Amino acid sequence: MRFELTGGQVNEISQAIGLTLGLEGRALVGDRAYDSDAFLACFAEQGMAAVIPARANRRKQRALDARLYALRNVIERFFGRLKAFRRVATRYDETAASYAAAVALASSLIAISGWDA
Repeated sequence: MRFELTGGQVNEISQAIGLTLGLEGRALVGDRAYDSDAFLACFAEQGMAAVIPARANRRKQRALDARLYALRNVIERFFGRLKAFRRVATRYDETAASYAAAVALASSLIAISGWDA
């Protein structure tokens, strides 16, 4: 598991390519926020299918595998559990290093708790 801390005004797609390079699998599941030509091309080169709904303003809409897209709820549930840790959800930490440590610790506790995606 990898994560990158950014400012609150930074969008997720700016960090997505770097965080997902080197992933193995047959498909990448994401929400509409990740519908970027550069992001999709990165995974097409690796032979992975993109299971990301096309934005409404995209000229050519892509087909979406609804069965695979439904698996995205696993990630959403993980973030729900992560936000149950008050220190992570409220961002009390004053430094990025201590907040990153809190996120890493909370993520580790979720992973070793027997939570089975």
